[in-house]
Amino acid sequence: MEVTRILAEIDAQIAKLQQARALLAGTGSTPAPAKKAVGRPRKVVAAATATKQTRGKKKRNLSPEARKRIADAQKKRWAARKSA
Repeated sequence: MEVTRILAEIDAQIAKLQQARALLAGTGSTPAPAKKAVGRPRKVVAAATATKQTRGKKKRNLSPEARKRIADAQKKRWAARKSA
């Protein structure tokens, strides 16, 4: 009888050790810790921080008179280059 009791205790110890090994290896019932991302961050993250910085700036608009002056000056440059 004593041999059977010894074998039962050994089997219980083996079961405990296998459970401890599974926990340490990450294959147990508890979820494994999340893996840390390796490499360059995604563009979505970089774009989100860029929009936060530009949010306070106001868009600049040209008046129609200023656009006409710029267009006339450019046409004058093109004419000078074409004649040369």
